[in-house]
Amino acid sequence: MKQLLQNLKNGKTTVEDVPVPAPRPGMALVKVAASLVSAGTERSLVEFAEKNLVGKAASRPDLVRQMLDKAKREGLVPSVQAAFSRLDQPMPLGYSSAGVIVALGKDMRGFKVGQRVACAGLNYAVHAEYNLVPRNLLTPVPKQVDLESAAFTTLASIAMQGFRLAEPQIGENVAVIGMGLLGLLTAQIAAAAGCHVLGMDVDPQKVRLSASLGLEAVARKNAESTAQTFTSSRGFDVVIICAATTSNDPVELAGAIARDRGRVVATGAVGLNIPRKVYYEKELSFINSRSYGPGRYDPSYEEKGVDYPIGYVRWTEGRNMESALQLMAEGKLKVQPLITHRIPIEEAASAYEIITGKKKEPFLGVLLTYPAGKEADTTARILFKKDLVIETGKGSINLGVLGAGNFANAVLLPAIQKAGGISLVGIASAAGMHAQIAGKKFGFQYAAASDEQIIDDPNINTVAILTRHDTHADLVVKALKAGKNVFVEKPLAVDSAQLSVIAKQLQKTDTCLLTTGFNRRFSPLAQSLSGFLSPRSEPLHVHYRVNAGYIPLNHWTQDETLGGGRIIGEACHFIDLVTFLIGAAPVLVTAHALPDLGKYREDNVSMTFTFPDGSIGVVDYLANGDKSFPKERVEVFCAGAVAVLDDFRTLQMIKDGRKKEEKRAQDKGWVNEWKAFTRSIRETGTPPIPYDQLLGVTRATFAAVESIRTGKPVSIP
Repeated sequence: MKQLLQNLKNGKTTVEDVPVPAPRPGMALVKVAASLVSAGTERSLVEFAEKNLVGKAASRPDLVRQMLDKAKREGLVPSVQAAFSRLDQPMPLGYSSAGVIVALGKDMRGFKVGQRVACAGLNYAVHAEYNLVPRNLLTPVPKQVDLESAAFTTLASIAMQGFRLAEPQIGENVAVIGMGLLGLLTAQIAAAAGCHVLGMDVDPQKVRLSASLGLEAVARKNAESTAQTFTSSRGFDVVIICAATTSNDPVELAGAIARDRGRVVATGAVGLNIPRKVYYEKELSFINSRSYGPGRYDPSYEEKGVDYPIGYVRWTEGRNMESALQLMAEGKLKVQPLITHRIPIEEAASAYEIITGKKKEPFLGVLLTYPAGKEADTTARILFKKDLVIETGKGSINLGVLGAGNFANAVLLPAIQKAGGISLVGIASAAGMHAQIAGKKFGFQYAAASDEQIIDDPNINTVAILTRHDTHADLVVKALKAGKNVFVEKPLAVDSAQLSVIAKQLQKTDTCLLTTGFNRRFSPLAQSLSGFLSPRSEPLHVHYRVNAGYIPLNHWTQDETLGGGRIIGEACHFIDLVTFLIGAAPVLVTAHALPDLGKYREDNVSMTFTFPDGSIGVVDYLANGDKSFPKERVEVFCAGAVAVLDDFRTLQMIKDGRKKEEKRAQDKGWVNEWKAFTRSIRETGTPPIPYDQLLGVTRATFAAVESIRTGKPVSIP
């Protein structure tokens, strides 16, 4: 299918062929009829992408600070490489579309194939021939509304939410500053609600267009004098700012024309230096409207489909969409007169020349249109090479990859390339787009949107699973059953039930190998440390301090179901390195956590592990530190020897009064783990990480969480 993409690194807006997404649980596959180009959000993104590096840095100093903090921890070169990798990931554009459902995932009651729907959401209602959209971001389109008009639903919902935040009453006077697309929608909504509306704009053409829609509007220069007459010198009860400008003039004008104790709502992106005098003297209320209603930015609502009870939240983003469509059906919200351009998806890049002003022509509603009649093929692959070249010799490794997110692109796929000797056959991602981008960038032979296409491909004998944590266990079992060697990023599983299924499958599998991305044990300095400690005649004491950094509670990794939480999802790395140094999986854990205080979620933790030979490993995993401080430090004491590993950059080894030190660029072992995995497949036939340790470390994370919650030591089975 065709999809519009924006490259943040070089500023190019291109239309690419990408795989059609496969239906997923809680989502519908929609064949798009029309999508609306946002002259605000999308224009800002395109203009940012077109800046040079200095311009990008100047406009986003927050991201520059993040990179500098990362450089302090990990060094300048890897930090710059990571930043460029993120910039080199093309982004999907668009967030408002409409079309017809052609396929449904599980748990989509209330929707049916063939139903006309409006779609919302960044990364969902994108400019593409097919959209994969969660249930709460879909709204049925009434029969009276055409799909071109329905494509305006998301923007109309933004206008609706801004209007609702002002809490207007019937008969109140409402001023709308900025009569662009958002302002014209807002003014019509206010008029439909029984308010007296006056629009204001600096552009005479917008004023005339407002009049053609039956709305009263004036030029900016006449705004204050007209406001006096319009409101009988009382001032406006409500002022809604819909202008898009860095100027502070709209906020100042709002203060001047609002009545005493009036309400001002900003839905457009404007300067926000609020003049204290007038806002103080009138005791004005000011609200910055966030988006199109409650539920926006809430993963439970948008991704999991959990709706808010109507008795507590009357107007969610979904119900705002429904309300906007109802106004269209009743003829109270007219959008067809707002359409100035209809551009086929193949020529979509020209739309951004219009909205950024490169083409000197007036515009308002810019729609992208899509060909009719084409059937969705979710099994089709995007071929990068005409002839598939498959290695068939003994020990050949033909790789298929599941997942193509930031970590895959920035870390794992480059490591796989550097490891060498691996044929990159196919790569898949849920939406298809990321697989297409990564496949082309790293030299895969094809890209797909279905996990099954990779797992069932007879040309692939090894699968790398780089997807979200909750999917790991199921994909591991499917791949092993299909006779594939499997590399899975950590964690191996997010609960005991998942791990049990994997363990049972491993008992049935004797021809395929499984390993997990516990890369730190393969780092050069960890290998040197292990060699320094061997052979030994006494137990070890290992202390591993991790300055993990804060992650917000609404991040998916903090969700027990999706990410497993930070102990299961990330601390497994550090438990594994301790296990590697000692040479066996732990048998007992006692763990304690600092109070969460509503800010943390069991991610300031001290875990003490006991091992079969009496060794003790302490892992302090902390989220309450400063991210600019180095992340990891390992101290080992054993039989008169001491070793200190600092952030995989320096290793000090002291014994018999003599000190040896190794220094190198930070290397956490990603390349070496792939070399070890390929060597196991080709030569030894044994897993690079012994299964008792692989499973034992994962069980240890579950036991640590249990110990935190019970306050008691927990045996590790």
